Amino acid sequence: MVAVPRLSRRARWAVPAGVLVVTGGVIAGSVISVAQAAPGLPARTAAQLLAEVADSVPPPLTGTVVETASFGLPALPATGNPTSLSSLLTGSHTVQVWYASPGHFRLAVPESLSESDVIRDGSTAWLWQSTLNKVTKFTLPPHSAKPDQTVPKQPLTPQQAAQQVLAAVGPTTTVSVASNVTVAGQAAYGLVLAPKDARSLVGQVQIDIDGSNGVPLRLQVFARSASSPAFQVGYTAIQFVTPAPADLSFTPPPGSTVTQVNMAGGSGATGSANSGVSTIGSGWLTVLKLPSSALTPGTPAPSPGSSAGPAGDSAAVLNALLASATPVHGTWGTGRLLRTSLVSVLMTDQGSAFVGAVEPSVLYAAASGASAQPAGTP
Repeated sequence: MVAVPRLSRRARWAVPAGVLVVTGGVIAGSVISVAQAAPGLPARTAAQLLAEVADSVPPPLTGTVVETASFGLPALPATGNPTSLSSLLTGSHTVQVWYASPGHFRLAVPESLSESDVIRDGSTAWLWQSTLNKVTKFTLPPHSAKPDQTVPKQPLTPQQAAQQVLAAVGPTTTVSVASNVTVAGQAAYGLVLAPKDARSLVGQVQIDIDGSNGVPLRLQVFARSASSPAFQVGYTAIQFVTPAPADLSFTPPPGSTVTQVNMAGGSGATGSANSGVSTIGSGWLTVLKLPSSALTPGTPAPSPGSSAGPAGDSAAVLNALLASATPVHGTWGTGRLLRTSLVSVLMTDQGSAFVGAVEPSVLYAAASGASAQPAGTP
C-alpha cells in the first residue's frame, strides 16, 4: 500500500446529470456479476491508475446502472420519491444511461409504475416526472459544464460515485491495487482506497476501472472488517457507442404540465439547486445535516403517488427510525442514535438530524458545532 498526494481539480469526469449524497446504495454481489478468473491487463501501479482516471474523458456510451441501498435499518415507509431520505437509505434503483457528451445525455430512472428522466440537449435540460405528469424545462447558462448543479438530483452513476470518493484521496487515505475483475463484460483494474482515520466506518472502497479507457465501471464500499460490500453501484451492461439521436431528444407528452426555469441569467440557480441539506467536515468524516424544517415528528406519511414533498417524506422516515433508535445525550443536547455497520444517524430533540459513515462521536461533535451557531445560521 502507498500513500498518494491529494488529486488536483482535474480529477473529474464529464458525467451525466446529478448526484445523491455519498451514502448512496448497496447491492448484493450476485446482481453485478464478476467473472471467476481475473482478466489479463497490463500491470498498473496505484499512482498510475489514479492519474489515468483523473485524465480520462468518458467516451460516448449507453448502459444500465444498478444502485441499491441496504444499511440494516428498520423497515421504512415507501414514499414513491426516488430522492427522499427513505429512498436514500434503503431500496434499489436501476438507471438507464445514454451519454454522448457533457452537453448531450439522458438518464432514465424507472420506478414502480412510473419513471423520472433527466435529459440535457445543449443549453436546455428537461426533468420529466411521469407520476405527476410534470415536466420542468431548464434554460442553462451558456457553456454550462456542470448541469448536475442546476437540475434535481438523481441516483449515482459509477463515474459520479468514484468522483466523490476520489475527492477524499490524500494524506488521510491509503491506496493499493486489487486483482483485476470483469464488470459488465469489460476487463477492469481494481483500485482500493482505505481511510486511515478509525473514526470512519468505511473499511475500504474499491473502484473498478475499465482497462481500455479509464472509465469507472463499478464502486463498492466495505464497512470495517466486512468481507462483502455494503455499498455498490455499477454497470450491469455497457456499450461504448454513440446513443441514437432519438434517445437524446425529448418532447413534453400531451397533457403534461410544463414549468420553465431560466437559469441563463445566473439568477435562481442557487435556489433550484439548494435542497436545504448542508455538510459538516470533509473527506471520510463528512457529516450530512438535514434541515429541521424537514424533520418534524408526527407529520403524516404522504400517500403513494402524492406530491407531499421532501418534508412529508422525511417526517415519515423519522418516525420509523425513532422507534428503533437509542436515547443519547451530550453537551449538544438530547436525542436518539441509530447505528449500522456503515451509517450512523443522530436525531436531536431540537429537530435536526446528522448522518454519516462515521463513529457516533463525529456526529456528536457536528451537533455541538451546529448548536453553537447563532439562530438562523445555515
